[in-house]
Amino acid sequence: MSMVEVTINSIRVSLTGQYRLVVLKEVDVERYLLIYISPEIADAIHYQLQEVVVARPLTHDLLKNMIAHLGGRVSHIVINDLHDSVYYAKIIIDRDGQSLEIDARPSDAIALAVRTGAKLFVDEQIMADVSIAPEVGLDLETGAIIESNAEVEGEEDLEAFRDFVDSLDLDDLA
Repeated sequence: MSMVEVTINSIRVSLTGQYRLVVLKEVDVERYLLIYISPEIADAIHYQLQEVVVARPLTHDLLKNMIAHLGGRVSHIVINDLHDSVYYAKIIIDRDGQSLEIDARPSDAIALAVRTGAKLFVDEQIMADVSIAPEVGLDLETGAIIESNAEVEGEEDLEAFRDFVDSLDLDDLA
């Protein structure tokens, strides 16, 4: 299974809907993967990225502390599968020379990764099937969908993202 490294590009907020999008960007390539996440997980990721100090540990802080207390270390996160528009992820933990794979929602895995400094990876086939590129997809500056005459593999899978992104009010995000 071939993997590509990604970083968190941004978290997009809909002022009219209940979901958020985490935008993952492939390292050194202009390809993006959009994943719906809950507002609570979006906040947990945002707090860590913005270094917001909270009085008590949040759930992902607790998980990080438990893994460390039990002698483990989060090695990396892998978004490894996609079925019926639902992404699946694994948290890879190193403990006593053993590699443990823990099934997780991608949003929880990403929230843990930002707390531990773990790298994020996505299966290459997922990126090939559903990622978008700036010239055919999402303008990350304005949030607008860019139309192209070029035929794109997986174009029909992008319709849900187009509808969602078109409904976003990005003027207040700056």
